[in-house]
Amino acid sequence: MLAHPARILVITLRRLGDVLLTTPLIRSLKLGFEGCTLDALVFRGTEGMLEGNRDLNDVITLPQSASFAETADLVRRLWRHYDLAVTTQTGDRPTFLAWVAARQRLGFVAQTDSGAWWKRHVLNRHVPVQDQNHRVVELLRLTGDLGIPCRPEIVCPQSTRSALPALPDPYAVLHASPMFRIRRWTNDGWRTLASALGARGLAVVATGGPEPAEKEYLDNVWRDLDVPVMRLDGALRWPDLATLLRGAAVYVGPDTSMTHLAAGAGTPTVAIYGPASPSIIGPWPAGGLEAPWAPAGTIQHRGNVWVVQNPLPCLPCNKLGCEGHLNSHSQCLDELSVQQVLAAVDQALETEART
Repeated sequence: MLAHPARILVITLRRLGDVLLTTPLIRSLKLGFEGCTLDALVFRGTEGMLEGNRDLNDVITLPQSASFAETADLVRRLWRHYDLAVTTQTGDRPTFLAWVAARQRLGFVAQTDSGAWWKRHVLNRHVPVQDQNHRVVELLRLTGDLGIPCRPEIVCPQSTRSALPALPDPYAVLHASPMFRIRRWTNDGWRTLASALGARGLAVVATGGPEPAEKEYLDNVWRDLDVPVMRLDGALRWPDLATLLRGAAVYVGPDTSMTHLAAGAGTPTVAIYGPASPSIIGPWPAGGLEAPWAPAGTIQHRGNVWVVQNPLPCLPCNKLGCEGHLNSHSQCLDELSVQQVLAAVDQALETEART
């Protein structure tokens, strides 16, 4: 039994999109333990996905490559401060930090992990990993162990102050740059798509990150188009991006955190997927995923999301592109036609027009 009100820590030391996909679990814990104090521990640089999240009292950050001194400081801060620590990962570091933080610990243990014996000992309650589940479905299995209802909705970042500029109406949001080359569609595809959206009466708003290399890539994508493109790459915080997305007629993006945010925000979302299986890490529609994504397909539709793939015989390979590294090309994306993406966009626009 947990103390009342309970103090709970959720540990998610992953990338931005993974942090967002943890919010259904966070909401389930907040509503399942009345009056609880709920904190999250995430990598520094990902906390923006939790900005304004009313289910959380505090967000603690740790550098991804933390020094010994930084880790020791965190251990001192966490030491037995919580009644329950919930780790969303099977790794050594999150499991150790769960042991540090609370006398009761819950998390996942991989059956194939040769070192899992000590994790089973450290975690008072552990759930065996089921690799075939979607990430959100897998995380919500933890609620069953705790005996609380699961809440499948994504909670998007929010803010009381907005830095959005004046926007055209109606507009589409295009996010051409994923974190890794292996998830990148072609420059010609994005340029033709932007022109086609302009022909459909939509202004084009382009988003992206602030890093110089990403801006250089986007300069090449959007240069000298026959339609104007409103560039907002690197200009907005995550809460403002969520607001931008809620007002869009349609969003198109690759397998990246921005696409997960668009799906969770309820935006008509066209997600371009390559090597990764959407059945595991596909966008989570607003309100939940009623039927699982198939591992591969041409155009799949669930809720406010359309997943577009080029279903080559090798798809989904779940590998690092065709060359086995993050800067590799992916044939399935290189050969994905703009006509197929536009077909999904038109379906999304038609559905939006009917609502």
